[in-house]
Amino acid sequence: MKFAICQELFEGWDWEKQCQFIARTGYTGIEVAPFALSGPPKSITADQRARYRSVANENGLEIIGLHWLLARTQGLHLTSRDESVRRATSDYLIDLADLCADLGGDIMVFGSPLQRNLADGMSRDAGLDLATEVFRAAMPRIAERNVTICMEPLTPKETNFINTCADAAELIERVASPYFMLHQDVKAMLSESEPIPELIQKWRELTRHFHVNDSNLLGPGMGETDYHPILRALQDSGYDGWVSVEVFDYAPGCEHIARASLQYLKETLADVAQ
Repeated sequence: MKFAICQELFEGWDWEKQCQFIARTGYTGIEVAPFALSGPPKSITADQRARYRSVANENGLEIIGLHWLLARTQGLHLTSRDESVRRATSDYLIDLADLCADLGGDIMVFGSPLQRNLADGMSRDAGLDLATEVFRAAMPRIAERNVTICMEPLTPKETNFINTCADAAELIERVASPYFMLHQDVKAMLSESEPIPELIQKWRELTRHFHVNDSNLLGPGMGETDYHPILRALQDSGYDGWVSVEVFDYAPGCEHIARASLQYLKETLADVAQ
């Protein structure tokens, strides 16, 4: 099982320091939030992209991809009624796919709850139609760069659009591309009616990426969720992608969170293997 960490946790650290610490802690992958880099995707030069990639690689890390795709952007929205906004969103996803591939990654997690919410009075079906249009418009270039967008279900507390794995699967069926798949996130799956191990097994054919965290917004092992059945289900399902730590509460400190999360994951994995 391959472990990565989402690097926006290390706010204020330069890229080299992030990579050195993450590698030294024992992770082999780093997942990037675009807003945590040096500027908007189009402003990041080819030399800068090569430098990000080389520094990560020199430290034994693979840049696995991007998440928080639309965070801290303006004028972008997945289900906007405004055609120009939807077109700009498709174009931005293409820019991100180019960035992702140039960094060496092949996964982009679409979470961004505020930029996908359905407007007042918009039906779910209308939202699905608009979202499908946005993703389909971007898919040819995304596929050309061998990048997969992974749709992330989020809790009803975060968004009113795509709250379950089943919701995401319906959108995936509409987009109908092998480069548009499912992302599973433990915090989000805790809000579903089915147990997480069952969700892992049920949607194993669609799942391309996996985030680990807990309902308290901290890392695995830092909340009440037992990861033994989760990691066992991932193994039994044949999942061979990355397991990436993503947290939202940085209060315990980035170094402690990174170390404690990975230690717990490795200890739990060892237990499961016995």
